[in-house]
Amino acid sequence: MNASIKDIIDFEKDSESSSKMVNRELVEEMVNHPPHYNQRGIECIDAIEAATDSGFEYYLQGNIMKYIWRYRYKNGVEDLKKAKWYLDKLIEIKNDNKS
Repeated sequence: MNASIKDIIDFEKDSESSSKMVNRELVEEMVNHPPHYNQRGIECIDAIEAATDSGFEYYLQGNIMKYIWRYRYKNGVEDLKKAKWYLDKLIEIKNDNKS
């Protein structure tokens, strides 16, 4: 079977689109639930929260600052997403403390 040039171009476009989606999902996974931070069913962030108690908010604040500080020099948008993740977690905790 011979593929036309149009078939080849369409196939390459579909492949690029699929590749971008897979990469986007991989980045999201590395931001929200990186596998190296989940051992034996326990997320590292949950263990840190349990161990630091009232200091957990300071831990989150430090990570927000770290990722914003380095995003231009290391991982770009991925670091901004990590900073946002920690900020969202801090907001969640502050909202839970109000109730």
